Amino acid sequence: MIKIQPEAYSDASDKGTVPVASCLVNGIPAARYFTHISDRERVFRPLKLTGLLSSYNVFCLVRGGGTTGQAEAIAVGMAKALEVLEPSIKPILKQGELMKRDPRMVERKKTNLAKARKAYTWVKR
Repeated sequence: MIKIQPEAYSDASDKGTVPVASCLVNGIPAARYFTHISDRERVFRPLKLTGLLSSYNVFCLVRGGGTTGQAEAIAVGMAKALEVLEPSIKPILKQGELMKRDPRMVERKKTNLAKARKAYTWVKR
């Protein structure tokens, strides 16, 4: 689940400051949740490409897979949410190939095999 909110000023005293948007993943800041720099860059790529990095607060809930897969899923979800909020940026997101998910899936385990394709050691006797 991805929830994107426009950045708003909290009160009149903040009017002069530039808003800083936050990105929380499972309640943890994205910079702390994703330890690899490549994962962090992948998460913020839709916002950087469209120039909306400090415009929205992002709250994500992800489960399963590893951190790289979760980062990719957040990026795709964020791109789709931004497309709904601002339809004019759709060509930028398509050109950056952010609207497609990775179609690869884990192959199922077959009967009489150790894994999907790994066979047990053949013994003659």
